[in-house]
Amino acid sequence: MINIGTFLRLKFDVESGILNINGISLNIYNGIYISIKIIFIIIIMYIAIKITNKIVDKTIKKQEQFRFSLDKKRSKTLGAILKSLVKYAIYFFGIVGILTQFFGSKLLSTISLGIASVGGVAIGFGAQSLIKDIINGFFILLEDQYVVGDYVTIDDASGIVESIELRITKIRNFNGDLHIIPNSKISSITNHSKGPKAITVNVGIAYEESIDKAISIINSVCDKFSEKNEDIVEKPKVNGVTELAASGINIKVVGKVKNMKQWQNENELRKLIKEGLDYAKIEIPYNKVQVIRGDKVE
Repeated sequence: MINIGTFLRLKFDVESGILNINGISLNIYNGIYISIKIIFIIIIMYIAIKITNKIVDKTIKKQEQFRFSLDKKRSKTLGAILKSLVKYAIYFFGIVGILTQFFGSKLLSTISLGIASVGGVAIGFGAQSLIKDIINGFFILLEDQYVVGDYVTIDDASGIVESIELRITKIRNFNGDLHIIPNSKISSITNHSKGPKAITVNVGIAYEESIDKAISIINSVCDKFSEKNEDIVEKPKVNGVTELAASGINIKVVGKVKNMKQWQNENELRKLIKEGLDYAKIEIPYNKVQVIRGDKVE
């Protein structure tokens, strides 16, 4: 028995591990034992989540080799849902295990009794939002509103769907910002990844140039652009003269490509059209400054 202090009376029994602080008894050995078990449970939870994530990834990747398999977007979505489901299940059992270390083996029966007695209140208040999240997330998947990899606008947020989970949807915009949206808060969805996407290139030429010659060259460039381009769904071509502007004539080029490929194809087509017009010495309008000095124009 160890007695320490005058004002702060500490007594510690080495054999039993009981620490008495001013009349309050604590079992140090039991506390250490419980702490070790809690740490062990947390480690097991961490390892279980990592292992199940790897199993899900391997299973999803393996199913792509089957004769009847899901496409990549759907398989990624299914994988994210399975990971989320397993994660919440592991969290639940892990937290119950930790609480059991504090309150004893009777905790499970206490929890069951508590759920039975206050279940209605829990659903009406704390669990209501969670249930809405899960139900709305279920209908998002059931109705195929969007999947992982789609470019969507959800309310005021736009970006690529990075993950769909039981409670939340994660989308990342083109600036790199990650939007985390509870499924129950989703009121409107615009999916930009359904079907082929239109590409539009507006080309300006000077009034002094021949419109027919410019259109012929642009169409020729479009033909070459489409020859070995696997993204093309509908070959781009001149749609017509869309505007007689102050400085030049605007010619519109339209076509269709696979979704999410529109931006890179528009950029490449603009470059090729510019090079084709330069080669044919067709001038693109730009601001010019004329300086008049007496009878001379510079």
